[in-house]
Amino acid sequence: MSNSYFQFKQFIIHQDKCAMKVCTDACLFGAWMANAINEDSIKTGLDIGGGTGLLSLMLSQKHPVQIDIIEINPEAANQAKDNIHLSSWKYNINIINESLQDFYPSKKYDFIFSNPPFFEEDLLSSSDAKNSAKHHSTLTLSELIQFAEVYLSNEGKLALLLPFHRVDYFENLIMRYGFYIEKKLLVKQTPSHSNFRAMYFLSRNKTDKIEESQLSIHNNHREYTPEFKTLLGEYYLTL
Repeated sequence: MSNSYFQFKQFIIHQDKCAMKVCTDACLFGAWMANAINEDSIKTGLDIGGGTGLLSLMLSQKHPVQIDIIEINPEAANQAKDNIHLSSWKYNINIINESLQDFYPSKKYDFIFSNPPFFEEDLLSSSDAKNSAKHHSTLTLSELIQFAEVYLSNEGKLALLLPFHRVDYFENLIMRYGFYIEKKLLVKQTPSHSNFRAMYFLSRNKTDKIEESQLSIHNNHREYTPEFKTLLGEYYLTL
């Protein structure tokens, strides 16, 4: 398979010029969040920092949602437009090339989701495009949560993918803005590795018990685990 595209069962992600490549944990997050949604609970969605459009396409494959993608990087936004146009959901997804700080929607969303900047406190790359994709140079977690506080509907859901080292900071942050964890998935590369990603499904309503689970992408023989295959089976051409 060419490095310039990533082929799923129902769509292809082209990424020839985009700084934000498709990666396994993002695919896992897309499948997990789509699976976590009640079938009738959302009508409108917002993909913050949508990159190539991967998460919106995965969500659209499973749910009839009208989605806005906001993406500050013009090359990534154009790449997302190309990917969406070639898909079956080109009339369901709208791409907006703008920063979140300058975005003032006229509606509230039933579902806000994001694979946000990863390394707010880590060293910056020499590449501006990579910094925008991975660092807080264009968006912080605090800004993202403040936006969701205003533009998420009262019964809406918020889903985020984070590096594991940001878990404590994030969980303290959301408490200040009235969000509660409904579901949490901790991800390892293999059972022998430490957690490296955390996936969250949040709402404004406090639940009696958080649904927390753990998943390894590979077993110790570098084969995909049954849990990973179950989540990604309806998306990947081969596993």
